[in-house]
Amino acid sequence: MNSTNRREFIKNLGLLGGYGLTAGLIAACTTKSTQESTADSTSVDTKITSDLFFKISLAEWSLHRALQEKKMDNLDFPAKAKNDFGISAVEYVNQFFKDKAKDATYLAELKKRCDDNGVTSVLIMCDGEGAMADLDSKKRKEAVENHYKWVEAAKFLGCHSIRVNCYGEGTADEVSKAGMDGLRSLSEFAAQSNINVIVENHGGFSSNGDWLSKVIAGVNLPNCGTLPDFGNFCLKRDKDTCVDSYDRYKGVTEMMPFAKGVSAKSYDFDENGNCIETDYAKMLPIVKAAGYTGHIGIEYEGGKLSEEEGIRATKKLLERLGGI
Repeated sequence: MNSTNRREFIKNLGLLGGYGLTAGLIAACTTKSTQESTADSTSVDTKITSDLFFKISLAEWSLHRALQEKKMDNLDFPAKAKNDFGISAVEYVNQFFKDKAKDATYLAELKKRCDDNGVTSVLIMCDGEGAMADLDSKKRKEAVENHYKWVEAAKFLGCHSIRVNCYGEGTADEVSKAGMDGLRSLSEFAAQSNINVIVENHGGFSSNGDWLSKVIAGVNLPNCGTLPDFGNFCLKRDKDTCVDSYDRYKGVTEMMPFAKGVSAKSYDFDENGNCIETDYAKMLPIVKAAGYTGHIGIEYEGGKLSEEEGIRATKKLLERLGGI
């Protein structure tokens, strides 16, 4: 999730540095069937959804404008996903409840709202907790420990993973070595809670599918994996313009052997309802060929459609092209 809007949001949190840093910088779990009907789900949609090779979840970043503008609250997210979109699994973004990771009362209320609506918590996307691949071992250790509270929150909510960012400043080899160390340390801690630590392609070196897959292979722990995002393959930016990109289909192919979650990024759609930036008819078979049957999270970031329209358009596209 690295749209211009999100980059600005994260800049305000003081997360961006020079080149090599990223912008903010899932084993599937059981969920109720997305067959459950809602006000905007037709019987045809329900039947299509039941035949998908994956399960659909909703990434909270799809609603980031509504959340930032205080039109909705993080606690509203589970009911919003279920009642407005017919989606029974959610992926949180820690930025929207940043001070609540250790708030037992708050987390209990969030879990209750999930339970009341028949919604499964899938993962927490974590940003702003330090550089997991910082070349400074002291800062890297601090970043690892900063994620402990999110591992514990994820366990309480019933998630199977936290998404972290493998970023740092240095050469590709230096950042790779540091990243393996940081991820290994965090994954060893998370294993005690049966939580996965997964890395998204999220800018800089991490958007190189070959580089990231080798980092995960180097960690070599069963609970450390990837979260392939269909869109985040910018290797280098000049301000807000991407000047060097990695092939998205090659990148997802390289990351899928380690995938514990998948992010369906979308921005704009053509008159036939197809995503303009990513050919889903080409991308989804790559995901399927890897034997993946877990959640694919809708992450709409476009500006032409409203957030709600974009979520529905992405869901419809996944349902149309994701058949078994």
